[in-house]
Amino acid sequence: MVYGPKVSAVIPTLNEAENLPHVFARIPDCVDEVIVVDGLSTDDTVGVVSSISPRARIVLQRGQGKGDALACGFAAATGDIIVALDADGSTDPAEIPNFVAPLLRGADFVKGSRYMRADGGGSADLSRVRSFGNRGLSLTVNLLFGTRFTDLCYGFNAFWRDCLPYLQVDCDGFEVETVLSVRAAKAGLTMMEVASFEHQRINGLSNLKAWRDGKRVLRTILRERMTGRLVPCDDWKPDFDEVVRGQLQILSKPPVVAKRPSSPGDLIEPAKRPSSPGDLTEPAKRSSSPGDLTEPAPVPS
Repeated sequence: MVYGPKVSAVIPTLNEAENLPHVFARIPDCVDEVIVVDGLSTDDTVGVVSSISPRARIVLQRGQGKGDALACGFAAATGDIIVALDADGSTDPAEIPNFVAPLLRGADFVKGSRYMRADGGGSADLSRVRSFGNRGLSLTVNLLFGTRFTDLCYGFNAFWRDCLPYLQVDCDGFEVETVLSVRAAKAGLTMMEVASFEHQRINGLSNLKAWRDGKRVLRTILRERMTGRLVPCDDWKPDFDEVVRGQLQILSKPPVVAKRPSSPGDLIEPAKRPSSPGDLTEPAKRSSSPGDLTEPAPVPS
């Protein structure tokens, strides 16, 4: 049977009822599954999702914070490819194909970058303080882990689902983007950056606090530098609940098996993980391409 990789979009929400109609209107046809992870919104976020997209899955996190929300969404996702984006309209779902394409060409993990301006990247929302902090934190990671990130703290990312055992999302705050990027580098995943434009939030106020969350990111970087590569496992997956046909379902770590095609052009079952360039058993080699972010620095065992 011929098939294409299934794409899951994971969107964490907290009081985003006014923004979601705009976001859903721009989700491209290549997305097969949309998972909205709600953090106990006090507005009608869940009701809006049910009305504008009855097929969207609504996951209710039991914990708090963006990191926990993404972990719940990743655990619930059934796609071969997982894309993480924001619910406030700042990340454009229409860019998702730009993230999926490098994965089909052999990348394991694709990061969006607002600083690749020559290729269309940019931001209408990034303040000078946040930009300065982001650049400093990116430089710190690049020096400590041998990466070449231009935009460490951006929340638009995509990766193959079978990378999750190496990422093990176990944080609860905005440092989650740093956790994903650093652990992907430590695992030797083939990483690429693609240009992305960040729009202004449509409605409401951001929960991000530059100084508070910047310090959390820095602590995360230093902690990851002091630890070695993680042993791949699925123990990180959190418990969560899901709304099904308007009824609350109690779910916990659903067993899901999703594998990537054996090559970018091979879409014939049974699908197998490519042995290169995304082999997770050894560090990937750096190419001459400016978008290639591989070859992590040695880390303590």
